[in-house]
Parts: sequence; structure tokens; C-alpha cells
Amino acid sequence: MYLRFYGFKEMPFNITPDPRFLYLSPTHQEALQHLKFGVQEKKGFIALIGEVGCGKTTICRRFLNELDPAHYDTALILNPRVTETQMLKAILTELGETKLARSQSDLVAQMNRVLLDRINRGRDIVLIIDEAQNLSFEVLEQIRLLSNLETDKQKLLQIVLMGQPELKTMLAREELRQLRQRILVHYELHPLSLPDMRHYIQHRLTLAGGSGRPTFTPWALRAMHRYSKGIPRVVNNLCDKSLLAAFIGEADEVNYWHVRRAIRDLSYLTD
Repeated sequence: MYLRFYGFKEMPFNITPDPRFLYLSPTHQEALQHLKFGVQEKKGFIALIGEVGCGKTTICRRFLNELDPAHYDTALILNPRVTETQMLKAILTELGETKLARSQSDLVAQMNRVLLDRINRGRDIVLIIDEAQNLSFEVLEQIRLLSNLETDKQKLLQIVLMGQPELKTMLAREELRQLRQRILVHYELHPLSLPDMRHYIQHRLTLAGGSGRPTFTPWALRAMHRYSKGIPRVVNNLCDKSLLAAFIGEADEVNYWHVRRAIRDLSYLTD
């Protein structure tokens, strides 16, 4: 509704993980650099942990877009609530394999052959598992065993585990100490500070085609940061509803009361 009124070419605060809209705050920049470093240096296991809505999936998509497709093969697993056999099949399918073995042991042997063949052709393979806190112990153990596949010089598979803070708690368990010891690169995303949130909002307004309308007052931004705690997904929801409130009042700035109305709307949905 407010798109035409404010002159936007597209919605500035969609919650879909569009890497084009990624704002690289200091914490997001560091997270992206950790992913690049871990893969380029073939560290084997990488863990990226962050609260719900902090931008892990958007960073992941940006990271995948920046990998050279002429050199890297990637497998992205978005639904980790699977058995060991289903996980192996999902990885092979993501890598483009169509004829899959049936038993778990045969799938591991097939995986080894596929990875060796691609390594010998000069390719590197990256496996990314999103929402990794939902992995069962058995599947995590299977993934650890996959990390044993190697040549004399390198691991056959670079594995990125992305998850919520529960993943950190899970990896601290005694029975997962072998896996934990193999995670040589790890990073924990932090929420946006108030200045970062202000830049984040302006970044998205500009990318959506904004030309200076509307502006957010300092009090509006403070109220937004206090409620959202700097979580980008919550910021997006608040901005969207605040812009709608400002549009209804035909205002050229989003003020404290517009944000208060947006907070009431969101609080009603979560009560």
C-alpha cells in the first residue's frame, strides 16, 4: 500500500533472505569472512551460530553466491530432521547424483567415490546444513564420519553447520566431543547495535529505490531497537508496519507513535 506513496520500486522490508539486501554490519562481515576463510583454507568443519532472525540464512546465500561455480560444488540441506540414510541421499542429490545406492554403507561408499572423482577433477565440495540444532545425535555422528573421508593432502568435504544457540549447547555435550574438537572455525552472530540498525534500515530503503522519504525519527529508532533487541527479522516486521502506519497518516517521517502502533500489532500476534 505504501510502495507508490513513498516511491519505492520494491518492498524494502521483506523477510525473505534476499542476499542482495544483506547489510554487512561488523558482526555479519566477520561471519562471512569466517565462512570464506574456513572453506578456502579447507578447515573441514565450520560452525555459524546465531539467534533466530539474526541473518544466518541470508549470509549463507550471499556466501554461496560468492563461491566460484567453476571450482566449487555445493550441497545445501535446509531440512535436517532426517535419518542417517536420508541425509546421505539428500547430500548426493544436492550434488547432482541421480542413481543412489540403497543401504547406508553403500551410500557412504558412493559418497566417497563421488567426492574423490570431483576432487581429482580439481573441484572442492562444500556441504552446508541449516538449522543444524535440529540434527539428531545419530545424524551428527554420520556427518562426523563423513569428515573422515580424505586424501593424503586434504579433506574431501568442507562442512558448515549453521544453527540457533541450541546448537552451541548441543555441541557442548560430552558424547559429541569428537565432533566439537574438529570444528576449527566457529563464529557467533550478534544482534545489531542501535547505530548498525539505523544503517541497516537506510540500506534497505535505498536499495528498494527510496529517495529520502520517509525518514525515521531518533525516538522511533530507539523504540524500535528496544523492542527488536537488534534482531533483523523483527526490525523488518516493525519497519513494514511502521511504514504502513505513517502512510495511513500521509506522513513524510516515521515517528515514535507509528512505531508504537507497529509494536502493539506485533505484540498482539505474539500474545
